[in-house]
Amino acid sequence: MSKDVNVDRLRAKWDEYAPRYDRAISFFERMQFRGGREWVCSQARGEVLEVAVGTGLNLALYPADVRLTGVDFSQAMLELARARAAELGREIDLHEGDAQALPFPDASFDTVVCTLGLCGFPDERAAIAEMHRVLRPDGTLLLLDHVGSHHRLIYFGQWLVEKLTVRMLGDYQTRRPLPLVEQAGFVVHRQERLKAGMVERVAATKPAAAGN
Repeated sequence: MSKDVNVDRLRAKWDEYAPRYDRAISFFERMQFRGGREWVCSQARGEVLEVAVGTGLNLALYPADVRLTGVDFSQAMLELARARAAELGREIDLHEGDAQALPFPDASFDTVVCTLGLCGFPDERAAIAEMHRVLRPDGTLLLLDHVGSHHRLIYFGQWLVEKLTVRMLGDYQTRRPLPLVEQAGFVVHRQERLKAGMVERVAATKPAAAGN
């Protein structure tokens, strides 16, 4: 974590929020992100790592033949994901860990998924670099998140909301991760902006020439 972030305080906030997360996010899922999780998860292949797995809302959406690993900062979130996996009969290897220092060797996964997670990492650049590191050459990065709109009035509204959400849960509303994905060495082959530019879907590849 960034040295400017109180790690224990941030973890405690997410642990406290975990039991309410599914209910709280449901409105935004319907209004902003409808179909986004399905779009991401349907493209996952092989050994899949989900970063910021949260309560496991994506678990039912993956193809049956992928092998799932999940990592999250909050142990309370992981407990809910573990319970959801058991209910679904879905195997997943869950780990507590920091997205900015993933506890996995280089080139461990064929696909890395992150839905609604980049907005909450203190250092999204470091998290993207870690996703690149743990992907195999020709591996795929799949992202879904809310991002800063290119419409000035909407962006201003996001900026105002961000003043509250960053204090509450370290959740940023105005980030634009696509340039960081490209700077990390990924080749973006599909990118979509939805809902007045406030929602972004990205599919990118780690080129084989990039090595590990």
